[in-house]
Amino acid sequence: MQDFARAFADSFRQILALDAGFVEIVGLSLRVSLTATLLSCLIGLLLGAWLAVARFSGRQALIILVNAMMGLPPVVVGLFVYLNLSRAGPFGWLGLLYTPTAMILAQTILITPIVAALSRQVLEDLHGEYGEHFASLGLGRMGQVRAILWDGRYSLITVALAAFGRSVAEVGAVIIVGGNIEHLTRVMTTAIALETSKGNLQLAMALGMVLLVIALAVNGLVSSLRLSASRLGYA
Repeated sequence: MQDFARAFADSFRQILALDAGFVEIVGLSLRVSLTATLLSCLIGLLLGAWLAVARFSGRQALIILVNAMMGLPPVVVGLFVYLNLSRAGPFGWLGLLYTPTAMILAQTILITPIVAALSRQVLEDLHGEYGEHFASLGLGRMGQVRAILWDGRYSLITVALAAFGRSVAEVGAVIIVGGNIEHLTRVMTTAIALETSKGNLQLAMALGMVLLVIALAVNGLVSSLRLSASRLGYA
């Protein structure tokens, strides 16, 4: 118990010291996850809005597929990206394996279905509410997409925050395509796994505390935005 308390105190001191290696790991984690979240939102929000508005044969099957992909196993996504970026793969010539770019790509593939599925549900409800109004205005599909994206912006921000929370906590996919290389691809989750296996609980716990604070902050922002949206009549 005393050893645990000492490790906890040492971890807290390491956070306050802002060690260069520690800051590097946290900074790379945020850069990779924020970039992946931005890319997934650019793709997922448009896909979700299109599925909410469009009516075509096979739409329901596509919705089921997108919903099913929310549960993609991270290690399978990592393996898929690895096979495509390895030297024997179709994109091996790009030399992206074991780089932050490969990690961003894996996280983007992993969380894009989450953004698309959640946003589709939010925007479909809005489209059902305003469908007759859109028809009276003579809005085309793209006009309707723009309208519901704007009207649902508060709820969509919570979708983006949820995607970021999922992204920053990812370990399986990023360790396969990133390799956990020091000063290059080592992020918080992979560093925690490595340092714990080495018995370096001080650094592992320090990174774990930062990751926990980020998770709590994201959940707090989601709750605050939902409350604000409800008060303003947007949710």
